[in-house]
Amino acid sequence: MANLKEIRNRISSVSSTMQITSAMKMVSAAKLKKAQDAITAMRPYSDKLTELLQNLSATMEGDAVSKYTEQRDVERALVVAITSNRGLAGAFNTNIIKELIRLNQNELKDVDVSYMTVGKKANDFVSKKSPVQSNKSDLFENISYDNVALIAEELMELFITGEFDKIIIVYNSFKNAATQIVMTEDFLPLKPLAKDENALQAETEMDYIFEPSKEEIVKELIPKSLKMQLYKGVRDSWASEHGARMTAMHKATDNATELRDQLKLTYNKARQAAITNEILEIVGGAEALKD
Repeated sequence: MANLKEIRNRISSVSSTMQITSAMKMVSAAKLKKAQDAITAMRPYSDKLTELLQNLSATMEGDAVSKYTEQRDVERALVVAITSNRGLAGAFNTNIIKELIRLNQNELKDVDVSYMTVGKKANDFVSKKSPVQSNKSDLFENISYDNVALIAEELMELFITGEFDKIIIVYNSFKNAATQIVMTEDFLPLKPLAKDENALQAETEMDYIFEPSKEEIVKELIPKSLKMQLYKGVRDSWASEHGARMTAMHKATDNATELRDQLKLTYNKARQAAITNEILEIVGGAEALKD
């Protein structure tokens, strides 16, 4: 059994750790509320924008659509990996890294793959194994639509110029504080919109007035929709990070509390044993003096 001083030091160390994890939990909980409100408010707009774009482009053709929907033989692919800049968030970053490995071993097995990393954890992993097109980890210092739009424009340019034949986004989608879902979405090319009966019926039922023209509207909506898709991914990841960290720190605090209680019990047992030994030595000494 460890001596009393060692146990006291461990109790002190665990208590300090517990204070840190508890403080990190509260900080993440405060940031989560803001991040959750942002992604919850944004999703209806993003979904409606996508719906409107599908309704408009389902029955039309032209360069405004084709340059973003051009299907090529995939020889070079770019994967946008969105993680966090910091750790201590449970399996948040690990799940993204596992998905990157899975993509390399399956869908992108025979493809020349490059990466754009958003988050230091992704960059730390990818830079050791594969070429990094660019690192956008500083985005988390100021998440805004304008900053994300610049990255989306860069991605669109890389696809349109033919530098990459396919662009994929990998990120954590926020469900709740305890659950994050790894999402793998095709960013470009856009999937061809099927001209099925439902789409044609929707087109005839909706009485749109186009100004200036359908082509011009779609030409503006596609880049806007792509920017919104990337922005939603970043916002989802931001909320997921704080949810994952809050949950991880809550569990860490509970484990530290349990360990501290066990150490206190061990300390009390050791202290009682030491007192008992001292009493026995005193009694033994007194008996020896009588003899």
